[in-house]
This record gives sequence, structure tokens and C-alpha cells, in this order.
Amino acid sequence: MNSSELTEQPTPPRRFGWPFFRRLLTIAFFVLVAVLMVMLARRLDWDEVVSSLRAYDATTLSIALGVTTISYLLYSTFDLLGRLYTGHHLPTRQILPVTFVCYAFNLNLSAWVGGVAFRYRLYSRLGLSKATITKVLSVSVLTNWMGYLCLAGVIFVSGLLKLPSSWEIGSSALRLIGVGLILATLGYFLLCAFSKRRSWSLRGHEIMLPSLRLALLQVLLGASNWALMAAVVFVLMPDGINYPTVLGVLLLASVAGVITHIPAGLGVLEAVFIALLAHEVSKGSVLAALIGYRVIYFLIPLLVATLVYLLLEARAKKLRQGNDQRQGAVEQAG
Repeated sequence: MNSSELTEQPTPPRRFGWPFFRRLLTIAFFVLVAVLMVMLARRLDWDEVVSSLRAYDATTLSIALGVTTISYLLYSTFDLLGRLYTGHHLPTRQILPVTFVCYAFNLNLSAWVGGVAFRYRLYSRLGLSKATITKVLSVSVLTNWMGYLCLAGVIFVSGLLKLPSSWEIGSSALRLIGVGLILATLGYFLLCAFSKRRSWSLRGHEIMLPSLRLALLQVLLGASNWALMAAVVFVLMPDGINYPTVLGVLLLASVAGVITHIPAGLGVLEAVFIALLAHEVSKGSVLAALIGYRVIYFLIPLLVATLVYLLLEARAKKLRQGNDQRQGAVEQAG
């Protein structure tokens, strides 16, 4: 046996470790987002979208775009409450773009993609732990839906939303539901203000009650954003429909969209609006307003969010390469 045979060692089999699977998951994530976006685009009648938008004057579209901008800016502050709750130290300039991207993708492609997957990906790249990201996500979701409970409760109790007689849930039942929503909101406030026990453990995650001040901010911001969403629809609606009615119908339709789990609530929103408003205005005008609403509040922000997301990914890659270079320099110096 010669020396070369003695020194040759068999090549170890290639092992697929965590970096490989992380890269595979990243590719799968982007493929999933692309597929969902294609499915969303195929569901829309683009000729109808264009014709509906052409029917509006520049002033109406400008107002709708302005209110949409304010709404997205407001929603982007939800994760600032998450920073207040968790005590992490990411700057506002990093938090606002992440929340904006998550909101736009959440509305168009479902909460699992926008609200959950994008948050974990983007915040983890900024250095937050999974436990902290979970808490930030929880605060954001709670802010949105506690604001909904409070606002919907007030609208339903007020009797401003008139349901058709053919609906199984009548106006009296809707008022009772509103009372229940208001009581749930008050219960949340009382729990945050007076509960002696401030934390619980659920499947290894610690859940802490926010302060009363934070709870009040959650409801105020959440309710304000729902009100702004309805304002966009109201601006695009024909004359003869008042704002409280539009707000009430939007609140009902949004819950229906969540229950059906259809991305962007396609078809559900239109069905509820037409069912509740067809006796006041024509179906065509309602549908045109909702198409305009989808373009202005859903699709345009989604396009902007896609660009912002690509910029965030490029910046994260650049920061990671810089960190790797600094780490290599430290190792060589050692």
C-alpha cells in the first residue's frame, strides 16, 4: 500500500444543516407571496377597475388617497405600542416601514402572510427575538380588534345602521350585540386597571397585561383607523349615503371577510355593502365605490409596500454582510 493510499480520506457526505433549510424556507416564502399576488390579480376585473376610477374627478381621488395615507401612517404606529409594551430599543425609523409593509400585505394576502410571516422575517433581521416579535404582533392585533369592538359597539347601539327586514339579525339584536361589544371593551379596561395578577404563561409564552394608559391608546388608535377606512369608502360613495351608515356596513363586512378567510375579503365586502345599501342607491354605484376603495386602499399601498420590502431586504443583506466582514476581521486579528 503506497503513501497516497494511506493519506487519502473518504469525502464525508454532505449534510444539509439549518442554513440550507433556512434558505429553502426563504425561497418557499417568496414563492408563496408571488402565488398569492397572482391569485389576487386574477380575481379582479381590471377593465371595471379602470372604468370605475375614470368616473371620479381628481378632487375625490386626491381626498381618498390623502385619507388612505393618514390611515396607513396611523396603523404604522401600532407597533410603537409594541415597543412601549416590550421595551425593545428599535428606532421609530425602522419600526414604521416594517409595520406599513405588514399592514399592506395583511390586507391583500391574509394575516398569516402579512401580519405574521413578514413581521417575523423583518423584525428578526433587525435583531428582535421570536418572543419579543410575538409580543409586538399580539399588541398590534389587539389594538386593531379592541378598537373595532369599541367602535362597532357604539355604532350598533346607536341604531344608525338599519338592517333590511330580510336579515335574520334584526336591529334589536344588533343593538344587543353592540352592548356586548361595549361591555367587552370596558372589561378589558377594568382588567388592565385593577387586576392584581399581571402575567400568565401560555405554552411557554408569558402574557402580561398592559397598563390602563396603553389599553386606552390601543382602543383610540384602533378605532381611529377603522374610522379612517370607512372615510375612504364614504368619499367614493354616491350622494345620499351618510358616513355612520358606511362605517357600520364596513364593520359588519370586515368581520364577514375575516370569517370566510378570503384574501382581501374579495366578494364578501361587495356582497354585504350591496345587500345593505341597494335600497338607497344603485348597485352599480356601490360596486364602483368599492372597486375604487380596493384600488386606493389595497392595491396602491401593496405596490408601495412591495418596493419598501425590497429596500428593507437589500438593507438587511448589506448590514449582514458588513457584520460578517467585521466578524472576520476580529477573528483574523485574534
